[in-house]
Amino acid sequence: MPRLLPFLALALLAPLALAAPPNIVLIAIDDLNDFEGFLGGHPQAKTPHMDALAARGVAFTNAHCQAPLCNSSRTSLLTGLRPSTTGVYALDPWFRTDPKYKDWVTLPQHFARGGYTTLATGKIFHDAYPPKEGRVDGTEFSVWGPHESHGPIPPKKFVTTPDAIKLMDWGVFPERDEELGDYKVATWAADRLKSMPKDKPFFLSVGFRRPHVPCFAPRKWFDMYPEGEVRLPPIKADDRADTPRFSWYTHWKLPEPRTAWMEQAGELRKFVRAYLACVSFVDEQIGRVVKAIDDAGLAGNTVIVLFSDHGYHLGEKGVTGKNTLWERSTRVPLVVVAPGVSKVGGRCAEPAELLDVYPTLADLTGLAIQNKLDGRSLRAQLVDPAKPSPRPAITTQGPGNHAVRSRDWRFIQYADGSRELYDLKADPNEWTNLAGDARYASVVAEHAKWLPTDVKPMAGSKTRLIEVREGVPYWQGQPIGKDEPIPGVTP
Repeated sequence: MPRLLPFLALALLAPLALAAPPNIVLIAIDDLNDFEGFLGGHPQAKTPHMDALAARGVAFTNAHCQAPLCNSSRTSLLTGLRPSTTGVYALDPWFRTDPKYKDWVTLPQHFARGGYTTLATGKIFHDAYPPKEGRVDGTEFSVWGPHESHGPIPPKKFVTTPDAIKLMDWGVFPERDEELGDYKVATWAADRLKSMPKDKPFFLSVGFRRPHVPCFAPRKWFDMYPEGEVRLPPIKADDRADTPRFSWYTHWKLPEPRTAWMEQAGELRKFVRAYLACVSFVDEQIGRVVKAIDDAGLAGNTVIVLFSDHGYHLGEKGVTGKNTLWERSTRVPLVVVAPGVSKVGGRCAEPAELLDVYPTLADLTGLAIQNKLDGRSLRAQLVDPAKPSPRPAITTQGPGNHAVRSRDWRFIQYADGSRELYDLKADPNEWTNLAGDARYASVVAEHAKWLPTDVKPMAGSKTRLIEVREGVPYWQGQPIGKDEPIPGVTP
């Protein structure tokens, strides 16, 4: 990748309304799909603060994660590398354990080397990483604020799900916003923004956990969505009838209950309500951070990026959770506000990747990149949101499983060679798999050429994933017979 132009040269090409290298505020959200007003994923979603932020810059309405799990997605964004490049596909390992990436310059380190003070609070890398002893000032970030957690957790679960894990729960809890970690993260970030020195640029990363389970929020957020009035996402009973058998195995091991259980237990509408309540709660925390930027007089010289690490199903495709290669799991909110560069109120329907955040921020600030990154700068789409993207977005879910998302199509190929193809323009719910229809052979071929070819094996992970050996799928070390029942699933 060619070195980027220095800041002054970039300013000559497209003048920034900035007197000095801009500050960066990176806002990360956990498990947020398109349930925001500006993306229209749910007609009842109330997200005034995210909507207002989107109106200040460019909203990428066709943005996608590079992996539909927290660790692998965040590793990709912060290293600028695809999961197929690093081999980090799952909830572990910490990428620094690979000797090749022990000294890799991550996004915050890139800015620290460029003279920025880098700060982090909340969930930026995956929760377990870096290990607790590594979350000290000067390691990964210049300053570590409170990490917080998904808590507090009630002594007894509200919902008895098939998996006993305490995080898989939802309901009204606790009593006050101030008790939740996300509120404390927003408070710390807002306080730092009010007191940051004006003579040195900063890179502040703020990570929120909601709406990741447990979907707990105080009563006032649930009251915004009366249970009897909550609308369910479009769900088709036999939606998986035309999907490959292999697709069931790619997301079986996570603790999210199937849609069938949710419906039988009478919990699906309650869960959607809890998810919406948590979305509105975290929207309020985002609003507090943005207000602090404005109150401190920093808005004119601060680039703001808002993103979610991946999406989330709420019943679609038989799933209540993540870790799939379908639209609801890969599509994410991505907003970039770059004063003097991004078009105010711009909406870009061209494919974009979270992988692009690293090179985009480096481009906007003029800090030359030393690493060879897999992403590209989105600067052209910030200036002109209608400008075509040079490539589709690619999401990877374990070795050999990839989705290719262009402007109007989603193509999926699994490790056993089975495929799916959806016309998102005519079929936004992905209900009709066209991969076997000869009329679309050219569409399949056009998208298949973007599949990663140099795919690294899975790094040393404790997470069990399906694998293919000489064309035969194996699950937990045993070959899968074509007529065998799928564990925990009723096709």
